[in-house]
Amino acid sequence: MLRIGIAQINIKIGDRAANYKAVEDWMEKYYVPSDTETVIVLPEIWDVGYAIEEAATLADPEGRGSAEFLSGLAQKYNVWFAGGSVLAGTPNGAANRAQVINPKGEYIAHYDKVHLIPLMDEDKYLVGGKTECLFEIGGVTAGSVICYDIRFCEWLRLCAVHGAKIMFISAEWPTVRIDHWIALLRARAIEDMMYVVACNRIGNSKDTDFGGHSMVIDPWGKILYEGTDQEEGAFTEIDPSTVEGIRDHLKVFEVRHPELYKE
Repeated sequence: MLRIGIAQINIKIGDRAANYKAVEDWMEKYYVPSDTETVIVLPEIWDVGYAIEEAATLADPEGRGSAEFLSGLAQKYNVWFAGGSVLAGTPNGAANRAQVINPKGEYIAHYDKVHLIPLMDEDKYLVGGKTECLFEIGGVTAGSVICYDIRFCEWLRLCAVHGAKIMFISAEWPTVRIDHWIALLRARAIEDMMYVVACNRIGNSKDTDFGGHSMVIDPWGKILYEGTDQEEGAFTEIDPSTVEGIRDHLKVFEVRHPELYKE
């Protein structure tokens, strides 16, 4: 079993110190110790918000500062941080980077958002990633993607085919398209027969309302947890051992014809 903690918080644009404090406050307010291995999931660009046009000055070099901050919290509370992206500076430009930290405070993996959304001018201010992100939590293979990535079913399917049983997703998804968010998350869980764990921010930035409705969905598409549009601190237990049984039952991966799916 794994216990999932969804940190559905508001984010202050460009104020890294305030956002660090928001995460600390959330942990102090909502965290309850458990013998079950626990994973905390944060929203997209939780460190500075959607200030990508200021990436040249706001980006954290390689995300090291944020990783160090999460490392301290991970050790203090004996938890994982998986999902939750930051604005990371790289030699090629700023990346929207999800970080994975284990309970010992060790930096396990990261994922740079591959699909940059033109609607938000991400392609103008950010550099896209080139590789998938797979890692192990409690002996279970998991993956990480970010927000707009969930519209690309083939990208998440690749992670599932490569063994992912849990997909961690961080987002800043607007209220106006929250119905898409819910439908897409359930679809990805059902078609890939894996747990989907998704954290969306709340609040308002630059005249955009963000809808929350963070979710934990099982491989059958059953919603185990759905947040509101307010700050919340929910913990949900999942059983990744059920994934293989479902995949063996439906045989979807065995009867794929990837040679026919090429453009």
